[in-house]
Amino acid sequence: MNQASASKFPVTERVREALAVTLRGCDELIPEADWVQKLARAEATGQPLRIKLGLDPTAPDIHIGHTVVLNKMRQLQDLGHQVIFLIGDFTSLIGDPSGRNSTRPPLTPEQIKANAETYYKQASLVLDPQKTEIRYNSEWCLPLGSMGMIQLAAKYTVARMMERNDFHDRFKAGNPISVHEFLYPLMQGYDSVALKSDLELGGTDQKFNLLMGRHLQVEYGQEPQCILTMPLLEGLDGVEKMSKSKNNYIGIAEDANTMFAKVLSISDELMWRWYTLLSFRSLGDIEKLRDEVRQGRNPKEIKVLLAKEITARFHSAAAADAAEQDFINRSRGGVPDEIEEQTVQLEAGPMGIGALLKQTGLAASSGEGNRLIDGGGVRVDSAVISDKGLKLGAGTYVLQVGKRKFKKVTLV
Repeated sequence: MNQASASKFPVTERVREALAVTLRGCDELIPEADWVQKLARAEATGQPLRIKLGLDPTAPDIHIGHTVVLNKMRQLQDLGHQVIFLIGDFTSLIGDPSGRNSTRPPLTPEQIKANAETYYKQASLVLDPQKTEIRYNSEWCLPLGSMGMIQLAAKYTVARMMERNDFHDRFKAGNPISVHEFLYPLMQGYDSVALKSDLELGGTDQKFNLLMGRHLQVEYGQEPQCILTMPLLEGLDGVEKMSKSKNNYIGIAEDANTMFAKVLSISDELMWRWYTLLSFRSLGDIEKLRDEVRQGRNPKEIKVLLAKEITARFHSAAAADAAEQDFINRSRGGVPDEIEEQTVQLEAGPMGIGALLKQTGLAASSGEGNRLIDGGGVRVDSAVISDKGLKLGAGTYVLQVGKRKFKKVTLV
């Protein structure tokens, strides 16, 4: 029996409320009884719990799918616990094999440094930066040295390592597994030992690595952490997980108008899952909104509230209001206040509309431009164009393709 369950502390109403916050939207809490006792101990002693989230800086920016675990961190932070945002600058050198069917190419130290510089800045849009402990795992991984690495590797067996689905499937398929990949879960687990964490968060694909932290803490004589896995957020299509490679994502660095419009593009069904995982509204408030929809309120109005909340989080309330107005203007065929401008040289008299759409990047080719015209999706100065033979001479025009593509073009 571990220390958390050996000493019983009273489970007060505040502890039950904290457990409800923990469980909101989560996939698994392991083991729940131990977490309840950790919460009860923190309540009784006034000693905040140490809650860890590690991210490897494998890309220069993050999308809102990554913020699902950051939102949970913020919720626990608001309960008064100490959250630790761990940047895996050392583990990035190895490469996380989670969910991979081949060896992940390791990043160079220069790539890691460049990516890490933006990570915390972006995470601070969700976490309270004044109450967040920032750490880099090179602090304890580099001093470990070769002898320490060998001692660490002795605390886990190859047989147990091969139980991991990624490794098991690759081995069965005859795909190579590099020895250094076994080091990744060991090093991530050792992070929990170094930080003496009480709870580690991660996506469902990180479960093996999170359990490794529990195992190694026991090996090093520490009370084992609990683990909390959060589901992977479905992207704009409502089917695949949010991913840049699938182009179904919202980057947190995207402009406010694009962010707002993308949230409004999701289905009504997906909206409720996003509310649970991304909104800071209480579950009670969300249920009230559900009731209003059941009673006849237009779900689009509820989606607008979500779009404004998410846009305000990464920009500002004023930017969210402006994005809403911009969306309304576009929906009515209006022109947004700020659009990209471009000057195009006329070489042989007036230019055909199809060629102009291609020249300005509003269509991939003149042929595509003509197809857009056939579909009624092209406007010049707010007027729908139906004549593919239209030619424009010198002057300034506002070109519009669909509801969201605009360009102010000056022909000279």
